Amino acid sequence: MARLCVLSVVVCALAGVGTAATPSVTFQKDVLPILQKNCQTCHRPGEVAPFSLMGYTDARPWAKAIKAAVVSQKMPPWFADPKVSHFSNERRLTEEQIATLVSWADNGAPEGDSKDAPAPLKFVDGWNIKPDLQVEMPTEFHVPATGTIDYQYMLVKTNFPEDMWVVAAEMRPGNSKVVHHGEAWVLPPGAKWMTGATPGVSYPAQEMRRGPGDGIEILGKFNPGLGDQTFDFGGSAKFVPKGSDIVFEVHYTSVGTAQTSKSVVGLVLAKNRPQLRYVTSYGPIGNNLVIEPNDNNAEVVSEITSQFDSRMVYIQPHMHLRGKDYEVRLVYPTGETQTVFRGRFDFNWQLGYDLEKPLVLPKGTRVQGIAHYDNSPNNKWNPDPAKEVVWGLQNWDEMQNCFMGFLIDSAVDPDKLFKASGPSVLKRVPGKGGPTQASLQ
Repeated sequence: MARLCVLSVVVCALAGVGTAATPSVTFQKDVLPILQKNCQTCHRPGEVAPFSLMGYTDARPWAKAIKAAVVSQKMPPWFADPKVSHFSNERRLTEEQIATLVSWADNGAPEGDSKDAPAPLKFVDGWNIKPDLQVEMPTEFHVPATGTIDYQYMLVKTNFPEDMWVVAAEMRPGNSKVVHHGEAWVLPPGAKWMTGATPGVSYPAQEMRRGPGDGIEILGKFNPGLGDQTFDFGGSAKFVPKGSDIVFEVHYTSVGTAQTSKSVVGLVLAKNRPQLRYVTSYGPIGNNLVIEPNDNNAEVVSEITSQFDSRMVYIQPHMHLRGKDYEVRLVYPTGETQTVFRGRFDFNWQLGYDLEKPLVLPKGTRVQGIAHYDNSPNNKWNPDPAKEVVWGLQNWDEMQNCFMGFLIDSAVDPDKLFKASGPSVLKRVPGKGGPTQASLQ
């Protein structure tokens, strides 16, 4: 039995059977390479994870916790169903890697010889990328100790002197304790949004509402666990027109003590003008959603229809505290249907998924988002299960959309890429949950 457990330690651990130690497994030789590849992006000083895993001294006290987290597949966080699609940024551990971490913990977490350790990963001043350009909020935002804080917008006058193509971006919060999430937006010359705004002053969303169009687009994002974003899929990049400024959109949360925060976005520039333009879309949007009280599996469906050919390369579902799972389904002009993403949703880890291979979307393809919510008392994060929930910005409201990355011809207007269709153009019906899949018929 002991020999079988060595060969199948993951199965044995899950079944509660004792495992046989493998003395040859050490931190420096076997464990550190796994942590470098899968964990250190978040588990290092200044990042969102609660402790560092950069070296043996850091990791040793957490050996048993690491074992429990990887056996339960709680860590590293990765929610996509592997039976549906494959992603180039996948962080799922192999059974062999899990077995290595379990054996190390069970054997007393030995350090081993430091000569066996791989070279340390080099993080540039805390960045996951090596930015050619950094844009920082010029003033701090003062976060009160308590209370609800509306989304905040701050204009930064960059007035870029020439057109730029960006192949990667990373938004970093000035204070991750109070920044729940944020975006850095491109504000091209002539855009009407933020008209009259004073640079460096934060404005609540109610005063500076953002409408569609005007060439406004997300340049970089911050979510817990998201990290940097790449826009290079075979030579593609994001376009920033000459004369553009940057607008930071930040959702702050109070933590019981007064805090300050000043976020920054880093950009990696393309060396040559690309043939394809990467654009970020809000995807299908269910802003007409209704979630009934005490419903533990409420369904909301949304849809957009492509107006010209493109390629899908990125998927990032977005919901709030009641979100359970999300599915992306394509309905091609031929009538063929393809599910391209299905996975659990965790509000604390809003991950993005880079498709291993771009998906061609011919003109007329319908992109559908199918989400489920737990509005019951069994959901420990649920603010109020007795409440009928509709679309709103705050965490106790709900959202249903999916940030998506597409490749288009650089001459095409990205504002005209999709139109809302099907369930997304229906009127909200108070007291009636949905829209559901029945509205797709």
